[in-house]
Amino acid sequence: MKRAFALRAFANLFAFLALAVMLVDASPARAQSNDFSDFFGRNNSGYRGGPTYRSSPGYYSGNSGYYQGGGGSIFGGGGGYYYGGGGSYYGGSPIPREVVSAPGTFAPGTIYINTAERRLYLMLGNGQALRYGIGVGRDGFRWSGTHRVSAKKEWPSWTPPREMLARRPDLPHYMPGGVENPLGARALYLGSTLYRIHGSNEPQTIGTAVSSGCFRMTNEDVVDLYNRVRVGAVVVVQN
Repeated sequence: MKRAFALRAFANLFAFLALAVMLVDASPARAQSNDFSDFFGRNNSGYRGGPTYRSSPGYYSGNSGYYQGGGGSIFGGGGGYYYGGGGSYYGGSPIPREVVSAPGTFAPGTIYINTAERRLYLMLGNGQALRYGIGVGRDGFRWSGTHRVSAKKEWPSWTPPREMLARRPDLPHYMPGGVENPLGARALYLGSTLYRIHGSNEPQTIGTAVSSGCFRMTNEDVVDLYNRVRVGAVVVVQN
């Protein structure tokens, strides 16, 4: 009797272990990291941008294509805005744009970026500027200088530079424009450099130092800036 009981117990244990192995084998394999942290980096709270670059919660990309959060208003402050074309976007910036006194003497239409302050100013004239919150380069990737806006693109594609691919060989060599592209809804290209002022689907990273040298805005803010700035506009970057 004891022998039979022991055999049954052993058989049950073996069956349990076999089932556990099957469940482990059926689970998704751990893929190589594709979080693009070299592009987005990491902020002080440990955040890393995910591979889809979508704000959460409330992102929806179905046929109707609208943002279901905070009322879903068009360009609503903090409520997200609808762009259309099957894509949907995102809460407003954690740093609301506002009209302020100009931080210096610049011609109207000039963009002034203060990386230490993590703010971008568009000069309006009459001593006023429109101020936006931005994400800036992390340590070792910040820079200063003066350039002009050399191009403007809607839903830009992204080709990581060789230096970035050397650091992160798992990155795609090309990504078409769209909801999963880290450049977001708009991009303003700075001279002949690889740097851009561009959108982002991660509004929670605005105001942080996480990028590889580009200046990141929410998609809502970058669309607003894009519509106000012409090609040839002067961009002054100060650390």
